[in-house]
Amino acid sequence: MRKLTLIAFVFFIGLTESHAQVTVSPGIRGGLNVSNLSNFGSSDAKSDFYVGGLVAIKFNRYFTLQPELTYTRQGAEAREYSMGSFRSSKVKYELNYISLGAVAKYHFAGGGFHILAGPSVDFKTSDNFPSYDYNPVGVDVAFVAGLGYSLPNGLTFEARFKQGLIDIYGYDGINNNNDNYYDNIILNTVFQVGVTYTFKVK
Repeated sequence: MRKLTLIAFVFFIGLTESHAQVTVSPGIRGGLNVSNLSNFGSSDAKSDFYVGGLVAIKFNRYFTLQPELTYTRQGAEAREYSMGSFRSSKVKYELNYISLGAVAKYHFAGGGFHILAGPSVDFKTSDNFPSYDYNPVGVDVAFVAGLGYSLPNGLTFEARFKQGLIDIYGYDGINNNNDNYYDNIILNTVFQVGVTYTFKVK
């Protein structure tokens, strides 16, 4: 009986201390997007930005869960040919989203260097695709992975790769009379480099 009481007491103390280590810190994030669309003709990467807010929930020295709300400007640059002409020009195709995501971070040795991964759901806010030809779907689901380094003052530097999982045209490779737009699955791909700052809450 005494052993059971001692074990229960030790477990209770450990549970209390682990909860005492949990810290919740709001923050802001922003940086550079280098985005493209897979199977989108002879497209090139487009540079733009992302900006948003976050809540860093640090459970202990090693593990942080970070819900995020981000405005992210994506898309691609594509070369278009004029009707009846061999001349071409580059056109920026824009896909802008409000992204709801959550990444889990693992801090090596409890220090500043960390890896991260997690999902996001992106809601399209606008695009400049011609309505007579293209009509990107309104919601994308993506997976994010990356690495970063956090300083004691709240600054974090991160590099991420974000891979969309839903065909932005909603065709999913269905063959439709040899129409290339149906045959190719077109996905968002984004490389992000940015800075995060979390505020210390007493």
